[in-house]
Amino acid sequence: MMEAERPVAAVILAAGKGTRMNSAKHKVLHEIGGKPMIAHLLDEVARIGPARSVVVVGEAREQVQAFLGDCVAYAVQEPQLGTGHAVMQAKGALDGFVGDVLIMYGDVPFVRAETMMAMLKRLHAEDAPAAVVLGFKPWDARQYGRVLATGDRIVKMVEFKDASDEERACPLCNSGLMAVRSDVLFTLLEKVGNANAQGEYYLPDIVNIAIAADVPCAVVVTSDPDEVAGINSRAELADAEMRFQQAMRAKAMAKGATLIAPETVFFSHDTVLGADVLVEPHVVFGKGVTVADNVRIRAFSHLEGATLAPGVEIGPYARLRPGAVLEKGAKVGNFVEVKNATMGEGAKANHLTYLGDATVGAGANIGAGTITCNYDGYFKHRTVIGQGAFIGSNSALIAPVTIGRDAIVAAGSAVSRDVADGELRMVRAEQLVKPGWADRFHDAMKKKKEGLKK
Repeated sequence: MMEAERPVAAVILAAGKGTRMNSAKHKVLHEIGGKPMIAHLLDEVARIGPARSVVVVGEAREQVQAFLGDCVAYAVQEPQLGTGHAVMQAKGALDGFVGDVLIMYGDVPFVRAETMMAMLKRLHAEDAPAAVVLGFKPWDARQYGRVLATGDRIVKMVEFKDASDEERACPLCNSGLMAVRSDVLFTLLEKVGNANAQGEYYLPDIVNIAIAADVPCAVVVTSDPDEVAGINSRAELADAEMRFQQAMRAKAMAKGATLIAPETVFFSHDTVLGADVLVEPHVVFGKGVTVADNVRIRAFSHLEGATLAPGVEIGPYARLRPGAVLEKGAKVGNFVEVKNATMGEGAKANHLTYLGDATVGAGANIGAGTITCNYDGYFKHRTVIGQGAFIGSNSALIAPVTIGRDAIVAAGSAVSRDVADGELRMVRAEQLVKPGWADRFHDAMKKKKEGLKK
């Protein structure tokens, strides 16, 4: 955890409607790498150890509050009258707080803790600025507000719609993020008016108000414009996902994993890969996957909530669902699904198998087409397969049931009672043999068909 010079309060604005998302879900709850964007931001905020965290909510606030719970304080902005008005709503939640206030946005998820610390550090420089703005220089400045500065001292802040052509030519843009001393924040906000093109109370105006009173303000410029990219539409969400995945792929390879076709592999925010893991093309990691060293994951496999020990091999076309645990050297092959099941060391299920709510002992071999019948329509039941057991192809193990150590279940069996250690269990109907019956059937059908043609 990083340590700031003074106590820090984080104010995160998340009151907007997010109309461009066209979604019933609140904008800041849309996921990147399987984690809501506001959670990405809060995780970075947590690295600087804030004394208080306040989320300003408005539209669909019940969704945000249900997700975040009591880990933050809340302030309500209703109606939404601009960013300055939004921060003003946090005044009650910050009552009695003395320190520095970081103002951020729930739809700007990738701001790094190091950048936050740079803003706070600049706030405590000798010239003691009232506020520090995080600036950036995008490839396309578009309609961002501009930061006019001499060196890192701000001369003027201006919204794009209110800027002159000369001001719009300035390449330094306002990210919207700001660090402000708590003793001046609300005093400045109270002086903000709404005489502008939008009729809103703009947060950047506090900088102009401070400068007009001969109190300096400064800008810190991030070297990575993507760090402050806001997400307001599905297209921007997809772009953020792409950048996130690129970073995760690079991180995995830097730590010793081989991705044969990196652009086809997709990670969750919490995916952990060990060294010398080989990932073939078109593999998707959902939430909660941990992969140890020397594992091979073949093409077109999907993993979620799974733990893989060293030497495991899965796929191609394997599906590991939550609760899947594969111990050392276990193998799961093509079109095998494992859910809430443990496969012991060296156990194998090489093809066309479903193992749900099961424990498979070390060295057991599960034949093609085997299923554990774990659900009776109301409750889930468990199957236990002993060490070294052999389950023949096309077998149905009807849970709850236990297959003993070194037992054999013959192919095509439907097993509903426990099988003892070392026992053979064969559950098949008696075969009926009628010599020549098929030939007679074919002859009769051919004659019948010929008769219909006449």
